[in-house]
Amino acid sequence: MLTQVLPYPPDSGPKIKTYNVIKYLSQRHRVTLASFVRGDQSEHARRLEHYCQAVHTVQMERNVARDGLAMVRSLLTGQPWMMVRDDRQAMRALVDRLAAEQHFDVAHADQLNMGQYAERVTGAFKVMDAHNALWLLYQRLWATMSPGPRKWLLGRDWRLLKSYEGRLAREFDALLAVSPEDKAALQEAAGQPVDATVIPIAIDTDEIQVVEREAEPGHILHIGTMYWPPNIDAVNWFVREIYPLIRQQRPDVQFDVVGSRPPADLLALNDTGQGINVTGYVEDPTPYQQRAAVMIVPLLAGGGMRVKILQSLAEGIPIVSTTLGCEGIGVTDGEDILIADEPGDFAAAVLRVLNDRALAQRLSHNGRRLAETRYDYRRACVALDEVYDRAAPA
Repeated sequence: MLTQVLPYPPDSGPKIKTYNVIKYLSQRHRVTLASFVRGDQSEHARRLEHYCQAVHTVQMERNVARDGLAMVRSLLTGQPWMMVRDDRQAMRALVDRLAAEQHFDVAHADQLNMGQYAERVTGAFKVMDAHNALWLLYQRLWATMSPGPRKWLLGRDWRLLKSYEGRLAREFDALLAVSPEDKAALQEAAGQPVDATVIPIAIDTDEIQVVEREAEPGHILHIGTMYWPPNIDAVNWFVREIYPLIRQQRPDVQFDVVGSRPPADLLALNDTGQGINVTGYVEDPTPYQQRAAVMIVPLLAGGGMRVKILQSLAEGIPIVSTTLGCEGIGVTDGEDILIADEPGDFAAAVLRVLNDRALAQRLSHNGRRLAETRYDYRRACVALDEVYDRAAPA
């Protein structure tokens, strides 16, 4: 198993997805993990040894100079910048050494960035586990940007990513997609039908319990990494177009934005007197969830599945999302979530949850049930067995 981030602690979408896949696979297979890490994650690596027979790590150092050099290499070679950025000689050496020391039946690349390393494992059945159709995610982000150098560079990269992603989709022995929409996007990149198995992102509903919320919660909550451009755009759109409409009807309401590394313009919202609280990273979001009447996912760009929606379903927190925000998740508008795409409709949906306790209770109950019956890893990951059976030695 090759991962771009160490999948512990499971405190972000990519980590949660991979952590539960490893837990599932470890019940049936001997898993060796090779992962990039940032800083000292030795204790986190030891925690994963409960599921893996071995855990090997390589430091991933990122800075502006290194990223700039990767851009020069990308411009010279025609390779996607993000793949060049994550090309590390130390990881290549580790993979080559491990593959020389023992035979691996499967080389499982977790996210597109790790495909270049799985390709080095000769004799293995190669699995590409796409957390999303990366080219589509960046195409959507590119479409929301104003003209300029950044848009030009991103436009170049999503086109290169589409070609790169298509090649790996054609050449790997098995392709995993998190949703039918992503499967279609990967097939478009491949330019032909490809053998893709849809396995949704999974959570552990034993570990995620229903949050005991306040009797009269009056807060709106957004949780997500706040250095990811689609999340920044989503919060800005909500604050600019939607939140004022809500405050006209409910001036007492407050908005909590929880997530690491928010940019300065979002942090400045703390001083506007609008009841907005931008926290940055918090180790335990429980206090914010306990006072949340509704979780919002106002995404305008993105791809894959939103793990924060799966978690909120399991936690029994009512959700209002855009159509794109809940893409790939089998929710039903009005039953386990409310969906709205226009500012007025989104504001009205949030107000419905704030003002209608019976509706909020129904969304909470139905959301938890959906998480348990469809997205718990012990059910969602079963299709992995058929994929891995194809790799079994004759």
